[in-house]
Amino acid sequence: MSHSHHHSHDHYQPDLKGRNLIISILLNILITVAQVIGGLISGSLSLLSDALHNFSDAMSLIVSYIANLLSKKEASDRKTFGYKRAEIIAAFVNAATLMIVAVILIKEAVERFFDPQEVASDLVIWLSLLGILANGFSVLLLKKDADSNMNMKSAYLHLLTDMMASVAVLIGGILMKIYQVYWVDAALTLAIALYLIYMGYDLLKDSTRVLMLFTPNTIQVEQIVEAIQKITSIKNVHHVHIWQLNEDEVHLEAHVDFNEDIRLSEFDNILGEIEEVAHHKFGINHVNIQPEFNKPDSKLVIVQD
Repeated sequence: MSHSHHHSHDHYQPDLKGRNLIISILLNILITVAQVIGGLISGSLSLLSDALHNFSDAMSLIVSYIANLLSKKEASDRKTFGYKRAEIIAAFVNAATLMIVAVILIKEAVERFFDPQEVASDLVIWLSLLGILANGFSVLLLKKDADSNMNMKSAYLHLLTDMMASVAVLIGGILMKIYQVYWVDAALTLAIALYLIYMGYDLLKDSTRVLMLFTPNTIQVEQIVEAIQKITSIKNVHHVHIWQLNEDEVHLEAHVDFNEDIRLSEFDNILGEIEEVAHHKFGINHVNIQPEFNKPDSKLVIVQD
């Protein structure tokens, strides 16, 4: 059995990432408190729904921050991979909370739609402006890391949807002030909820794929098997597993049948060729190969253990 690593490295500064998360957490707590008070005083369901969303975001950002800290901890004999999946778990939890909050908002919106309540629109307008400014600042802080990190993307999406929700609440406040159409409050709440589902679904699906050890969408198992089997001396590639440990590490595990009973030094040379194919053609940075010669096991590419 042999293995090799080709690790890619992120180019962000972890201390800056953590600092940005802390700033965003504090801003979300401030917005939540202000919107809860304002929502109760004004009677605005959309403002209260935005506050609920902001509260869930504050909790999600805390989860993201803890995961960011854990991901830096070293591996040990009890945790041989360290906490490399902490940020994937955080992304999954955050995406799931987006969906749960959305369902709660839909229920409240439907009830309010059939029983519109008068709303103090001035307060709604000013508090939505506060939400736009604070969340907009947080979105700018996290945008860079969101492009390369699933955990940060989940936090970024929470904040982006918050900002969009605040924009919707602002528009609703203006309409209620000018035209006194209070059903718009429930309609905006419903729109915010549907937007949460739209934004959260892909992230929930992607994080689930990683946690379930599914083969990444960008990789075709058959193509890798064909490429490796073209290497001289290799008879068969079978019992293949390909999965992501996290966003930076893709693992390949396989049994390789050889045409001849080769020496260990020859195997090392062939292993180098396999690693070259896996890394440069398919972006796999961890290769674990079990060499075999005339072993009477299943030669199927995919074998359920």
